[in-house]
Amino acid sequence: MNTPKPLPFQTLKSFLPFLRPYKKSLLIAVISLLLAASATLAVPLCFRSIIDLGFSNASTTQINVTFINLFVVALVLAFASALRFYMVSLLGERVTCDIRKAVYSHIIVQSPEFFETQQSGELLSRINNDASLVQILVGTSVSMAVRNALLLVGGMTMMFITSIQLTLLIMATLLLTVIPVVFMSKKVRLLSRNSQDQLALSSAIAGEKINAINTVQSFANEVNEMAIFDASIEKSFVASKNRNMARSKLTFVAILLGFTSIIAVLWLGAYAVSQQAISDGQLTQFFLYAVICAGSIAALSEVAGDAQRAVGAGDRLLALLRVQSQIQNPKQPHIPSFPTTKAITLCAENISFHYPSNQNSVLSQVSLRIEAGEKVAIVGPSGSGKTTLFKLIQRFYDPQFGKITFDGVDIKEFNLVDLRRLIGVVPQEISIFSENALENIRYGRLNASDEEVFLAAKMAAVDEFILKLPEAYNTYLGDRGVRLSGGQKQRIAIARALLKNPPLLLLDEATSALDAESERLVQQALELAMQGRTTIVIAHRLSTVKKADRILVMEHGQIIESGDHASLVNKGGLYSHLAKLQFTDISSN
Repeated sequence: MNTPKPLPFQTLKSFLPFLRPYKKSLLIAVISLLLAASATLAVPLCFRSIIDLGFSNASTTQINVTFINLFVVALVLAFASALRFYMVSLLGERVTCDIRKAVYSHIIVQSPEFFETQQSGELLSRINNDASLVQILVGTSVSMAVRNALLLVGGMTMMFITSIQLTLLIMATLLLTVIPVVFMSKKVRLLSRNSQDQLALSSAIAGEKINAINTVQSFANEVNEMAIFDASIEKSFVASKNRNMARSKLTFVAILLGFTSIIAVLWLGAYAVSQQAISDGQLTQFFLYAVICAGSIAALSEVAGDAQRAVGAGDRLLALLRVQSQIQNPKQPHIPSFPTTKAITLCAENISFHYPSNQNSVLSQVSLRIEAGEKVAIVGPSGSGKTTLFKLIQRFYDPQFGKITFDGVDIKEFNLVDLRRLIGVVPQEISIFSENALENIRYGRLNASDEEVFLAAKMAAVDEFILKLPEAYNTYLGDRGVRLSGGQKQRIAIARALLKNPPLLLLDEATSALDAESERLVQQALELAMQGRTTIVIAHRLSTVKKADRILVMEHGQIIESGDHASLVNKGGLYSHLAKLQFTDISSN
């Protein structure tokens, strides 16, 4: 994601699509903002008339009209300001909600290649923390910036009308304020982005270690992890401290120079009144407009700090939205014409593959053909490419050379959703969600009825332990299934695959974490599920693959042997060697 950093204006422009659906709310906010700014600019006019009128010589009617006008201006200002605040706050909340949904929706469809170089904690920080900063930008900063810009322009205009000479003088002095503010704002933006990066890194460290809390504690590394996190947080604090120091300097310079210029001009204005060049009311009016302009400049400098921080966060969010998955749907996808429960024929033709983040070859010229309804086992040492082959079949990655077909159709021609609906997977690493047991199994097919879920659970021998839980199927399983053993998690994964009822089953060590009795029950369920299905089984325990129609032996990313159990044992190759080791150990035990 090494993309060029966009300019602040480009970042703001990129958020316009999120505002377009709410044009009505935006229009109301703009109108209320204009009314509030106009009412504010009308206040000095009211005070000028009061001072120039003089109460001693004024009639009761004139006094009443003057103060009624002032009250009406105050009423309009209060109502418009309240409406503006509500509308822009609502827009900020709504747009931030849409941005979070857009970023999450974009992340969740990325290919695994994207997650090879991204930490989950950093991604969560962007969705939560960075989006919150954008909310400040949309819901507060932009509104305040526009409001104060209008007050600045309006105030300067009224100052010109009141006294051209004094206004030209104040503009010349204010120019000295703008130059350092612009220069210092750039530095604030860079420091803001660095601060957010450091905070995201701290979140990533915490998330990674909390997710692996059992490993951390089993190795008694709590103190070490505390020290690492403390050091990261301290770096985040230093980055925030530098950012706040730069913002403080920016605010100090802007306010000091702004008010210094106004004081100098009013000093000269006092001489003009003494020489009767302007009236007392005009000087008061000029003074109030000068104060409005100074306040606007100070507010703009403050908003600039918030805006620079939010723009830095916006850059990070937009960088995520600009990332394109390497695995894309075809423009004209193939629609499967065969029933989704009918077994399929799978072919791999001269597959060669290496992971994008590692140029070392994982698969080299792998070719195989698995007939519809055939049960094929793949065995071999760790790192031989078995699980990688499963990832290619699901099109998590595309091979650099060769292709994979289902019933003669290249899987690249399928819509990704259609393709993966044809495949049921029981992976090595089981994901259990913080839902109840019923919904965890239903994840295999979200529209399944409760009865279908119960049936799949019974087939996978899941009901045996779920019914013993406090609320049976309505029991929440905890974060990442902390209440379950490894074997229980694996049975839930098998139940999901059975519920999905796909034409192709991929079983990656599906019974590796089961005890002997559970393995017997699950094997019976799997044998039933395999009927009429194409099945590929990865296993290290050769006892689980003896009944396979065919066994493929992989080593160093290549298929080196093929046959049934008996023929491979007789060959005296790698499979025979593995079989002797395992079955000898079993016999000795």
